[in-house]
Amino acid sequence: MTASMINLFDARLLIVDDEPVNVKLLERTLAKAGYTSIRSTMDPRQVCDLFAEHQFDLILLDLNMPHMDGFAVMRALAERFSPLPQVLVLTAQSAQEFRTQALELGARDYVTKPFERNELLHRVSNLLESKLYREGLERLNESLEHKVIERTAELNETRLQVVRRLGRAAEYRDNETGLHIVRMSKISRLLGEAMGMDDAQCDLLLNASPMHDIGKIGIPDHILLKPGKFEPDEWEIMKTHSQIGADILEGAESDLLRMAGEIALTHHEKWDGTGYPNGLQGEEIPLVGRICAIADVFDALTSERPYKRAWAVEDALKLIRENRGLHFDPAIVDAFMDNLDEILNIRDAHKEPESEQYQGD
Repeated sequence: MTASMINLFDARLLIVDDEPVNVKLLERTLAKAGYTSIRSTMDPRQVCDLFAEHQFDLILLDLNMPHMDGFAVMRALAERFSPLPQVLVLTAQSAQEFRTQALELGARDYVTKPFERNELLHRVSNLLESKLYREGLERLNESLEHKVIERTAELNETRLQVVRRLGRAAEYRDNETGLHIVRMSKISRLLGEAMGMDDAQCDLLLNASPMHDIGKIGIPDHILLKPGKFEPDEWEIMKTHSQIGADILEGAESDLLRMAGEIALTHHEKWDGTGYPNGLQGEEIPLVGRICAIADVFDALTSERPYKRAWAVEDALKLIRENRGLHFDPAIVDAFMDNLDEILNIRDAHKEPESEQYQGD
């Protein structure tokens, strides 16, 4: 006996008929055929509650019964359960109008009494096999959908890891650590949420902002790593990292890389139009660029590096307030101050290791 047949004979069956002799006959017929889970009721008003408790695989339903006829039972089942439980109508009513009405109400099959034993058993097994196969296909589809979701998540995580590592590559060239982009990206996400961005956009911002300085990989070492102030011509070369970053990310099809390119290009623009590379002003600067500007500046000022001491938080906040409406979008400065406790928590949770701190006099 195959596994499918074993499952078939384990099917839960409910007989609904007001005639005791009919119930007994059906019980014996089904049990002799090998079915092991058979219940019956002569009160059609119990059908819905019985189904809720036992989730029958097939209901063998009479039509002519007191209190509720078979049609009323099917309507009641349809109101409470979706999809309609599988019903085989078993009745003495042979008129075509009864058959048509039963099928319209959702019955899967229609057998007239007196029934021929083998025909009934074949119809029962056909319906149960059909249900078994449908459930198998549903489980297969669910399994495939789960695998697709898992694979998609793996691909997304791989993409995010590549993005983060490219961002870190740029930071390491500039004597930064990966913790700078962690703090900066988390602060950016917090500010994005405060500025009304939805969850999906905030997640994109979290994962795109680490690419803000990717263009620094195109700046010569003698300029990028210079410990002192830049000469005017060196500063002009240094400023090209914004456009280089945008060029690196240009043409990307994913929302993540498109946002990363937008941030790379615009995070050094200033609210008053004095920034670079394009001198954008006010809301000409994309919101994500305005957000990353303040997150990047605050973390850069308050972080120690081998070549500089960290600013005190109070001094960094003073600079941000003084540049409200100049360097920074006033609304984002307000959001920054409103969320200062959470921003400082991010800073404290991702501190630089001792080995990365300032080693000068």
